[in-house]
Amino acid sequence: MAPQRFHEQFDQIQRALPGVPLAMGPDDSAEFIYEKGVVLARDGEEAQVVEDTVRTHFTETAGLVPDHVRRAGPRANRSGITRIQVGDPGHTDRTADHAVAGALRALREAEGRTGRRLVSRNHLVSISVNACPGDEPVPAPSSGTPNPARAEGEHDPDSAVGVLVIDTGLMHDYRSYPPLAHTTGDLQVRETDEDGVLQQYVGHGTFIAGLVAAVAPNTEVTVRNTLNDCGAILEDEFGEKLFDAVEEGGWPDVLSLSAGTSNGRLDGLLGLDGFMRALREQHTLLVAAAGNNASATPFWPAAYASLPAYADAVLSVGALRADGEYGACFSNHGPWVRVYAPGERLTGALTGFDAPVPYVYQHSTYETCRYGFGYACTCRSPRHTGVLSDASGKPDQVMFEGFASWSGTSFATPVVAGLVAAHMTATKETDPRAAARQLLARTTHFAEVRGAHVPALRPPGWRPVPVGAA
Repeated sequence: MAPQRFHEQFDQIQRALPGVPLAMGPDDSAEFIYEKGVVLARDGEEAQVVEDTVRTHFTETAGLVPDHVRRAGPRANRSGITRIQVGDPGHTDRTADHAVAGALRALREAEGRTGRRLVSRNHLVSISVNACPGDEPVPAPSSGTPNPARAEGEHDPDSAVGVLVIDTGLMHDYRSYPPLAHTTGDLQVRETDEDGVLQQYVGHGTFIAGLVAAVAPNTEVTVRNTLNDCGAILEDEFGEKLFDAVEEGGWPDVLSLSAGTSNGRLDGLLGLDGFMRALREQHTLLVAAAGNNASATPFWPAAYASLPAYADAVLSVGALRADGEYGACFSNHGPWVRVYAPGERLTGALTGFDAPVPYVYQHSTYETCRYGFGYACTCRSPRHTGVLSDASGKPDQVMFEGFASWSGTSFATPVVAGLVAAHMTATKETDPRAAARQLLARTTHFAEVRGAHVPALRPPGWRPVPVGAA
């Protein structure tokens, strides 16, 4: 990811989470964001071992101070994770956190002996942290048609497939878009600022719910505003919120998640360990976005699809570019990504249709795609300068009247979730994991991603968009 873009997004997230000091990692690189001064450990004996080991290491090591080492939360909770403070919480600049790095080093030998991880950073899980610069929504005519178009089929409450969307909340007038008639859930906490301008990533959950409903009309979609703060949440809190979501409405058939983080490891997120183990014992299929870093580095929780214990429970989704023939320039890739689907320039409902809503662009964009593709990908469409990059200080503003065109693995994910649900309806398959296996086994479509031929799922109502020359 371009350093300028990462720093801009870092500033956005830090403003959304003012009480949480954040750092870029590892070692000031732009691979992920994490909470400063805190590490995570499993509840019980392991948490005590981590706390004692870190305190001893800090006492014996020059430059590290043991005074701040203490528990920073409950000793037990549903996620099975304990927060341990290791550094000064008032240290708020964005540079790497030496206390956290020291705590990780302190446990290296113990982790080597046990053969598994005992301690972790508290990563920021987000829909936006590592997004492509051109990932903001573009207004589409309210008189137009969505892409993908709504599939044929009726809604039957007795056989409808349950889909849970973990995202930002629904717009207050979302039911003015007919395909969302069978969608319920949490409303967005705050849609606009004091000037009536739509906030960043507001409408994201509504857009995703509309894609699911378009691809699979026979669904009951529930949207939770778990990612209400600029699309971001800390790893330890996310584990708790996922349990909240499934306890409130029960385990769904399909859970659609367009958020995650890399962490520089191959064994998942410690903060989600409890939830992922619980998921494994359920019938639910987790359909998760592969991320928008244009990287082959595993992005969690999508990359759980590559771990044998979770391969049946998780389906990781990358994005195809607008014509559907190649991977989108921003999409993560690699053998841990199980399938690709259209994710560039999809059109759906961003807001309800009651009244136009203004939106101020927040990000800078690039004139050419930074990943070497010779076409006008999302990195340059729309061509606008953002409030963070325009020297004049005047941001670009547009009006949304319902529809938007948007790009990202965020949107390839609900397309695949919808296709799994549609397959369940068509075949009367009641097991979503079996439906996913059948869907992948039967696909005859492939695309090219970084020279590799990969399985591709393209919904019948999707229309390819021509790709122009750069």
